[in-house]
Amino acid sequence: MANLRKIRTRIKSVKSTQQITKSMKMVAASKLRRTQAAFGDLRTFADKSGEILARVSAGAEDNPYLTTHAENRRVCYVLIVGNRGLCGTYNTALLRYLEELAAKEERESFLVVAGRWGKDMIQTLGLPVRRSFEISDTPDSAEARELSAYLRELYRDGEADEIVLVYEQFRSVLSQSPGSRTLLPLQREESAAAGGDVIFEPDRKALLDTLVDMYLDNSVHAALLEARTGEHSSRMTAMTSASDNTEELIAELTLQLNHARQSAITTEISEIVGGAEALKN
Repeated sequence: MANLRKIRTRIKSVKSTQQITKSMKMVAASKLRRTQAAFGDLRTFADKSGEILARVSAGAEDNPYLTTHAENRRVCYVLIVGNRGLCGTYNTALLRYLEELAAKEERESFLVVAGRWGKDMIQTLGLPVRRSFEISDTPDSAEARELSAYLRELYRDGEADEIVLVYEQFRSVLSQSPGSRTLLPLQREESAAAGGDVIFEPDRKALLDTLVDMYLDNSVHAALLEARTGEHSSRMTAMTSASDNTEELIAELTLQLNHARQSAITTEISEIVGGAEALKN
C-alpha cells in the first residue's frame, strides 16, 4: 500500500508539472506571435531606411557615426540575453559564442547587457559590464531609443571605438543561432551613390543626421525584437518537449501503478486462500 501511495503521489506531482509546462507553452506562443509580427514589419522598414541612408551618405564625411576612430582600441559588445530561463540552450549558447568572440579580440572590451537573465553567469566571462538595460518581452521603440542613444553616446565620446551587437539570430521557430554584427561605425557601401541631380531639404547634413539616428534606432529595435522572437520560440519548443516528456512519464507511472495494484490483489488473494486452507486443516 505504501508503494501505491508513493506512485499516486508522483503521478499527481507530474500532472501538476504538466499543467505548468502547457501554460508556459501557451504564453510563449502568444508572445511569439506578437514579437514575430512586429519584427517582420520593422525589418522591412529598417532595410529600406538603410538603402536610403546609403544613398544620402555617399561621399559624406561630416557625421561622427560614419567616421572610424583612428586609435580603434576599445570594443563594446552589446549582449542581448533573455529575460528568464526555461528556454533550452538559448542563453547559454549565446554566452559561449560571446566568450569565443571575446577570446579572439586583442583590443580592450566591455559589455552593455540588454535583458535580465544570468547576471551571475555573465560575470564569469570576465568582461566588465558598463551598464544593463531592462528590456520587456515585446520591446517597443522607446526601449530601443534609450539603448541606441546610450550606444551613440559611447561612440561619440570615444568610450568605444566599435560597437557590436551580439544576440541569437532568428532563423525559424525551431532554429536560432548566435551571431553578431557591427552597429558602429556605420559601414559605408562603396557602390552607393546619390545619383543624378538631388535636392536636399532642408540640407544634406540635417537630413543625414536625422537618417543616421533613425537607422540606428531601427537597427537596435530590430535586433531586440529578433532576439525576443528567438527567446519565445525557444521557450515554446522547450515547453512542448517538457509537456511531451511528462505525458510519457505519466503513462509509465500509470503502468507501474496498475502492476503494483495487480500484485497487491494477487498477494491478498493468496493470503485469503492460504488462510482458508489453514482453517480446513
